[in-house]
Amino acid sequence: MNPQHYTYRVTWSEEDQEHVGLCAEFPSLSWLDADPALALRGIMGVVAETVADLRNNGEPVPEPIAERRFSGRFAVRVPPMIHRRLALEAAEEGISMNRLISAKLAL
Repeated sequence: MNPQHYTYRVTWSEEDQEHVGLCAEFPSLSWLDADPALALRGIMGVVAETVADLRNNGEPVPEPIAERRFSGRFAVRVPPMIHRRLALEAAEEGISMNRLISAKLAL
């Protein structure tokens, strides 16, 4: 598993008045820096060290989201009234409820 394959982002932290580097697969890790490029480099370094530590200790290493395979299927529970409303809306539009919900999620 290559630590460079993880999902990184850099955002501004108003509270810290610095850029913060984050990794989706390791939500407890972060790196602060005034320079956004250095915030990215910092979080990537911390993640690489964490992955090495996990491997050395025989602990499971999270799979990068980019390397995961997704089926395109997931189940969502909603209240019966929302289910009814969605079914009615799909029927009125002459499409399946699956297509309606997929279109709504794509917005």
